[in-house]
Amino acid sequence: MLDFIAKGLAKIFGTKSDRDIKELLPKVTEINQIFGSLKSLTDDQLRAKTQEIKEIIKGRLKEIDDKIAETRAQIEGLPAQAIHEKDQLFTQIDKLEKDRDDELEKVLEDVMPQAFAVVKETARRFKENGTLVVKASLRDRELAVSKPNVEIRDEEAIWHNKWMAAGNEVVWDMVHYDVQLIGGMVLHKGKIAEMATGEGKTLVSTLPAFLNALAGRGVHVVTVNDYLAKRDSEWNAPLFEFHGLTVDCIDKYQPNSPGRKRAYASDIVYGTNNEFGFDYLRDNMAREAGDLVQGKHHFAMVDEVDSVLIDDARTPLIISGPVPRGDVHEFEQMKPRVSALVDEQRKLVQGFLANAKKLIAEGNEKEGGLALFRAYRGIPKYKPLIKFLSEPGIRVVLQKTENYYLQDNKRNMPEADEPLLFTIDEKTNVVDLTDRGIETMTTKNEDPSFFILPDIGVVIADLEKDSSLDDKEKLIRKEEVIKDYGVKAQRIHTVNQLLKAYCMFERDTEYIIVDGKVKIVDEQTGRVMEGRRYSDGLHQAIEAKENVKVEDATQTYATITLQNYFRMYHKLAGMTGTAETEAGEFWEIYKLDVVVIPTNKPIIRQDREDKVYKTVREKFNAVTDEINELVAQGRPVLVGTTSVEISEVLSRMLTLKKIPHQVLNAKQHAREADIVAEAGKSGTVTIATNMAGRGTDIKLTPESRKAGGLAIIGTERHESRRVDRQLRGRSGRQGDVGSSQFFVSLEDSLMRLFGSDRIAKLMDRMGLEEGEVIQHSMITKSIERAQKKVEENNFGTRKRLLEYDDVMNSQREVVYKRRRNALKGERLELDILNIVYDVCESMVEMGKSTGDSENLRMNVFTTLGVDYHISENDLKTKDAAKLTQELYAVAFDSYQKKNELIAQTALPIFKRVQDERGGTVKDIMVPISDGIKQIGVVCNLEATIQSEGRELIRAIEKNVALAIIDQNWKEHLRDMDDLKQSVQNAVYEQKDPLLIYKFEAFEMFKRFIGKLNEDMISFLSRADLPRQDPAQVQQAQTQRATEPKLQTSKADAGSTLNPGANRDAAAAAGAGRPAPQPIAPRKVEKVIGRNDKVTVKYSDGTTKTDVKYKSVEQDVADGKCVVIEN
Repeated sequence: MLDFIAKGLAKIFGTKSDRDIKELLPKVTEINQIFGSLKSLTDDQLRAKTQEIKEIIKGRLKEIDDKIAETRAQIEGLPAQAIHEKDQLFTQIDKLEKDRDDELEKVLEDVMPQAFAVVKETARRFKENGTLVVKASLRDRELAVSKPNVEIRDEEAIWHNKWMAAGNEVVWDMVHYDVQLIGGMVLHKGKIAEMATGEGKTLVSTLPAFLNALAGRGVHVVTVNDYLAKRDSEWNAPLFEFHGLTVDCIDKYQPNSPGRKRAYASDIVYGTNNEFGFDYLRDNMAREAGDLVQGKHHFAMVDEVDSVLIDDARTPLIISGPVPRGDVHEFEQMKPRVSALVDEQRKLVQGFLANAKKLIAEGNEKEGGLALFRAYRGIPKYKPLIKFLSEPGIRVVLQKTENYYLQDNKRNMPEADEPLLFTIDEKTNVVDLTDRGIETMTTKNEDPSFFILPDIGVVIADLEKDSSLDDKEKLIRKEEVIKDYGVKAQRIHTVNQLLKAYCMFERDTEYIIVDGKVKIVDEQTGRVMEGRRYSDGLHQAIEAKENVKVEDATQTYATITLQNYFRMYHKLAGMTGTAETEAGEFWEIYKLDVVVIPTNKPIIRQDREDKVYKTVREKFNAVTDEINELVAQGRPVLVGTTSVEISEVLSRMLTLKKIPHQVLNAKQHAREADIVAEAGKSGTVTIATNMAGRGTDIKLTPESRKAGGLAIIGTERHESRRVDRQLRGRSGRQGDVGSSQFFVSLEDSLMRLFGSDRIAKLMDRMGLEEGEVIQHSMITKSIERAQKKVEENNFGTRKRLLEYDDVMNSQREVVYKRRRNALKGERLELDILNIVYDVCESMVEMGKSTGDSENLRMNVFTTLGVDYHISENDLKTKDAAKLTQELYAVAFDSYQKKNELIAQTALPIFKRVQDERGGTVKDIMVPISDGIKQIGVVCNLEATIQSEGRELIRAIEKNVALAIIDQNWKEHLRDMDDLKQSVQNAVYEQKDPLLIYKFEAFEMFKRFIGKLNEDMISFLSRADLPRQDPAQVQQAQTQRATEPKLQTSKADAGSTLNPGANRDAAAAAGAGRPAPQPIAPRKVEKVIGRNDKVTVKYSDGTTKTDVKYKSVEQDVADGKCVVIEN
């Protein structure tokens, strides 16, 4: 009803896109008028127009740029202790930068018609004139060396319209249509331009790329694969380079290489979404400011935006490294049990199905429906079950039974599930072991609770009440319970993932095996997704199932989802052929508006109503008959399938009928270009997975056009309307003739899960015989409604995942900002002073709460390195803020004096080195120690002497900050991975895992920041130089330090958990904060009671004898001392 009203209003007032287009039409006229006036200019004058526009932009921004420069100069002139003044000035700079971005958008809007006209005129001259002749500039001469299309003759540069793009010679023959100008304006405004196939999205992108590149803030053009990135960067480059702009593609160069850094410095940068994301993570692992490659995240234009920002949005990009005991897992051990369990369940389901058929035939729908429902809950993808459900009236019986057991919050569901070993909810992708299944898996002579999680709360409460146990025994028992819980949680998780692998993931549908490795097939594109793994141990479970090598678990070093990466840009825009169906999601998550751009020529393709059959067999027979007819007419045929398996079944059917054809799927991806080149020829049949649905341009021969154009046959409706539209869009490009037809059966996945029961009832009522078909617009609309249900379901999943990821993202932003400040050094001094203040405040608060002045004095000494006593009277009576300020003043003064002492000690040595070896030594490695740990700090010899030692102090602060942030962040990421896994058990306690995750993550982050601050200040306040003879001083080595072997990967976000979370069993318990060790959780060999007497030895050699363990517990945990006797 609402759809009907919306359509009625659209007819009267026009659609939103119509109104958007109408608003932009006057600008199109203005651009064309300027374009007409440019024809009279010489090539040199045309080129000069670009410089004129740049000057306009620069002039409008001069006032703000001057203010920013002036504020920076003020900061430089302030003394070190002017902490609040510096903070205010840095805040002013941040505000000025935002004002500059706003002003920049206004000036770009004003110069847009001129800039677009310049690009269009340049394109016209390349097409019509063949060459552009200008006075040779230095840049022209540089380009002429590497680019054959630029030729230097005397003082002239000749730009030819032929050049190489992705290994092929291209001749420029394109000039922007009016609809492409509209598309360019939509992109510039930071919106999504939906443009049909063949409408020239690559050419459209040149307009906003050129305009925004003039601002000098960088333009990132994002593509879905490296071939498109390289091709488009080379294809469009001369259009930009003629006007003095630089263009490059990051995918041409290795990560962290000088080439990639140069590419990012270009005005227009092309690259794949993955590489942009990985470079952001690598930048946040860099140890030198010179290693940073990415600049400001200003303007990104995403090609195939629905694929990147919807399908791949929740995919985490991960940089990971080895983890201790990463090869330890239970998949191989549990596999035989799970395999036997699945076989046992299959026998049960077989029996239920036979019983259901018998009872339903006798008219006993109640008992028969229950048996059928049990078979469906047992293995929903069981082929005989799917076939039986396609018979008249059977699906209706199942739906009635399901509705009965779902009512009253599934109150009666245990009755239905009682005889099953495990249940599968196909709609929500969840597998649950039943009590009977647990009994079956628990072998004879084995602990009956082998697969049962203990209730920790109840067990610990019982232990506390047990008066027969002393404190030490209770502590040991508690440790055992927590450890047991962790081991069992991991074991149950392993079993659940194996069950999913066996029952829900089919080979050649969801994944393929290549060279002994499990490779995921993208359900949207049908392409193999190299480097991607299912998350949360599911990939390892599939590897165990398929008897290939089970890969080791890894430790996450850095991670971000594409969703959060692209939300960092000041302005984001996108292009695609299918975004309208996801417009709500684009707006809600990215605040991106979708504008549908009209086609240059009207679409005359015939989109026919779906043909619906009862069974898959009938459907495929009809498909082969249809192909036969179309080939006889001389038309090329593109047959779209949803999986590798279906494409191969169809191929075998056509081979039996002796119909020549070619197959394009994940297994033949290497031949993609050859297959697509043949696909437009008369009488050619191409069977393709969704690989042929995106970024593929099938060009028709004259004979094919005459015969009726490309015929699209869809063998199944995809769960997303976008994918079906992509497939249809291969036909009818640029006004070509063509047709599209989808064939559907009631056994198809979409119809089984979400198909309207009306269709099933209608087919039963009509008494359709085998092979008969229903075809009507009402049926097509009903199928589209089912697709909408799936899209809503998927959107809900993505939104929930976004909430999980937002927690991690907010933490990442804080840490990466602090790390970037340390790396660049600009705000590091201010950060350190703030940390000192926060640590002082925290210690005063702790002292106030305990009232123990001696303990506070000890904490101040160990953390801040000063012996400062606050009397018990002051601690009770004085205000906390005042005490904090006093302590901060003492700590700051001590820190300043220590730094001055280091500078005074080091300076004479530096000067002697310069005098004696100044010509050969540039950088010096200075060892810095806090008495326990030592790090090497590299600083410039000349700069240190000129700055009177301040350069050395900055280098120490920077290196210490980076080392401590990286180590603590790595540990925190591991803890967060463990938390994500452990909170999922909250569902057994009727609690929302997301709420628990948010609360626990907040508490963990507070502890993480507190520990980070303490570690940093503790090291810096104690850092000192070892005494060294100048003759022993060595030059710092210039080569980069060898980095640990890192992996970059994309994890498939099939669950709400973070990838790479295959943790050791005990770690998964999530019970309390793990002991601070670099990577692996600390293993406790011997438990010591808090009141037990112990002897400990500190790292400085001092010993405390016969003290209570609780008084040194924190020192032991922090690694400051070790227990040598108890």
